[in-house]
Amino acid sequence: MSNLEGLLERGELEEFSRKMREAGKKIVTTNGCFDILHVGHVRILKESRKLGDLLLVGINSDASVRRLKGPDRPINSAENRAEILLSLACVDYVTIFDEPTPVEFLSLVKPDIHVKGADYKPEDLEETPVVEAGGGRVHILALVPGHSTTSLVQKIKSD
Repeated sequence: MSNLEGLLERGELEEFSRKMREAGKKIVTTNGCFDILHVGHVRILKESRKLGDLLLVGINSDASVRRLKGPDRPINSAENRAEILLSLACVDYVTIFDEPTPVEFLSLVKPDIHVKGADYKPEDLEETPVVEAGGGRVHILALVPGHSTTSLVQKIKSD
């Protein structure tokens, strides 16, 4: 484990998941960039946590965010984003992944429930077959309208 309590390295995920299952814990995962934390993020994280015994959040690495969002992103480093998320009572663990999707980390964790926002449909997600193959399911939560990091960044730039 890293120096940050609750930050799990890639090599720890399978063992972590196995131990949690042996302890009878229901593992919930979600993922995203979480570059500038906003109320939409917080509400999704709180609702996700209610679905199980622990919430593991996968966040995109800095390089992954740049590939997805452009050269001016992320605003906050992966380590800072992880620390911010881990300061929330609803987030138990964080892991950082470099790929564009969470498929790799989900294949190691095999969550009971993987949560996404309503801007996605389970049948369109690359991670759905991986989650289901591990015995889990994808759960869709309603989004908080009008809240996105991209819109916040655009607003800041225009002010």
